[in-house]
Amino acid sequence: MTDQAVDTSGPAEAAGTVTADEPSGATPPRFFGRERELKDLQADIGRAGLDTLAGRKAARARVLLIAGRPGSGRTALAAELARRLAGDHPDGVYRIALTEPGGERVPGERTARELLDQLGVTAPPGADEDELSGMVREAFAARRALILLDDAVDAEQVDPLLPDNPDCLVVATSTGPLTGIPGVRPCTVGGLEAGPAVRLLADAVGQVRITVDPRAAETLAEECGGQPAALTLVAGWLAASPGASVADVTKQLREVPEDTDQPLAVRPLARALRLVHASLPPATARTLRLLALAPAGLADAHTASALAGCSVSVARGVLEEFVRLGLLRTNGADRPQYEVPGCLAPLLRALMDELDRPGEIQLARARMLERTVRQLQSCRAVTEPEGSPARRKLAGLPRSLRFPSPEAAAEWLRMRQPALLASARLAVRDGGLDTLARRLVAALVRALAVHRGTEEAAPELYGLHGLVLDVAERRSLPREKAAALLNLADLDARTGRTEEALARYRAALDAGREAKDLYATGRAMESVAGAHAELGDFSRASDWYGRALAQRLTHGERADAARLYGRLGAVHTYQGRYGEALRNWRAAAAGHRRLGDPAAQARALSEAARVQEYAGRPQESLQTCREAVGLARGAGDVRLQAALELRLADTLDRLGDPAAARLHRATADRLLGDAGMAYETSGTSSET
Repeated sequence: MTDQAVDTSGPAEAAGTVTADEPSGATPPRFFGRERELKDLQADIGRAGLDTLAGRKAARARVLLIAGRPGSGRTALAAELARRLAGDHPDGVYRIALTEPGGERVPGERTARELLDQLGVTAPPGADEDELSGMVREAFAARRALILLDDAVDAEQVDPLLPDNPDCLVVATSTGPLTGIPGVRPCTVGGLEAGPAVRLLADAVGQVRITVDPRAAETLAEECGGQPAALTLVAGWLAASPGASVADVTKQLREVPEDTDQPLAVRPLARALRLVHASLPPATARTLRLLALAPAGLADAHTASALAGCSVSVARGVLEEFVRLGLLRTNGADRPQYEVPGCLAPLLRALMDELDRPGEIQLARARMLERTVRQLQSCRAVTEPEGSPARRKLAGLPRSLRFPSPEAAAEWLRMRQPALLASARLAVRDGGLDTLARRLVAALVRALAVHRGTEEAAPELYGLHGLVLDVAERRSLPREKAAALLNLADLDARTGRTEEALARYRAALDAGREAKDLYATGRAMESVAGAHAELGDFSRASDWYGRALAQRLTHGERADAARLYGRLGAVHTYQGRYGEALRNWRAAAAGHRRLGDPAAQARALSEAARVQEYAGRPQESLQTCREAVGLARGAGDVRLQAALELRLADTLDRLGDPAAARLHRATADRLLGDAGMAYETSGTSSET
């Protein structure tokens, strides 16, 4: 958390978010003092660790710890140290937050995944903390990098992220020591000395007002405990009150009562915040308090507008005022994002709980979620064709909710993704707004899928489907539970966790039966069969495919039945049960014929021909394959026809007719042209 002074465009303490998610383009914090601490930390890098003293080569990255209370400047010191050491670490500086703005520890799985994202390493969806931590260590094994772990709760958070590479350096910030990590010498930071503290004030309010009464400036610094965060807030108040003197703000600050329930080190910042809060108009002060609800400490004009119940333009003006007062910082982009300092978030929440009624807080949260849902719907709708129902609905939205282009929507989604994901997590955890939470998650899933694709967004989608499952289980919603389990199982299966996928498919089947959802039960039975087939248990696979087929036939779902006949044919082929396989492939072909799909019929007959060949009946295989070629020709499917011509050629070779085989290969080459696109149809065609 950045606790040093900044100019009028930023706050005293950054929210402690991941570097990749911070408002890009924000004015970097100004740094004052701490030269002794910086020298000690740099000297500590070269000191002998326990491994070296024991005669062993250091096996892991060196850890430097900066300990101090939020608001004390610990993160600013870490950031300044990282800036000075960046040249010694050519592979980059990576920053990650280990604590949420609200004070909750970030799960290890999420911190590891965020580090991998910064490294450009794709992590499989659903991977656990151990697997992801191993990937982090592997990624840093050949790098000379500096890792800044901000606001660590304990050593258990830090240890899994330490690279097994002495060429890397880890700088951690924490409130206290990290017991359990050997060789760590904490550098404890308190308040700034008088000189740097006064320079911080002068930087914000101008040297003239400090020069007029330098003793008052020193007294003010003492009243703030030398805390950079508290100093910046009173400096922002002074900058916004040109008629007030340094002595005036010192007098008013002394009159703010202390909260004796708070730790002594937190009281100067709490008093400074109360001073600024009391000076604001009531509506503006209420907006400031409600920003404690901003997910991940990140807000934009729409967030503030929804929370406060005011227009977007008014909210934007209020947020800019907060920036000038040092309460927020912003990236200054076309669609600016504002960051609530992590040291202020719990204090704002305490003010909100003290001054706002629970019903008003819940209503503000509901307005924020509803606005986010509408923005996500707009983000997705802008990708639809002109004249589509979604675009017509989009045209009816207020201009502030619309995006000018799909590119602008995608950029907004990228910038707001950390806040959007946090919003979904918070909404589900809250439990009081489950209907809105479900709508939010559904809208976010659709927006991510359309802008990033389901493959690229799979890790985020996995987490979102898990949130849907949480709500469905809490609210006893079997239909939603079945859908969430199916989605999670599909992602498990795609990443090779077939056993886990099988367990979820079975649970989805139970939920689908409870909901009397024929689609979910049929889909689950088919997926259970596929998982058994992937595990090589073809007997169970054929049994479950048979159950799924029976349901499809009972309800007259002819297209699905034809497809399942093909799945059964493939499984029986793997088992060597060629008679059963041939009957099922012929049933699949008949089903596609009745549906009027000659290309699918041709593929089914092609697989039937393959089975006949496996069974030692080449003449029958040749006849079936010729029938399939005719169907493919009639369907106009050139690639399929070419593949079948090659299949015919191979069969003729085995029957001892190389001349005829050459003719069919020439036909395949002619069909595919000079591009050389000939290919062999696989044993697991679209029917399987």
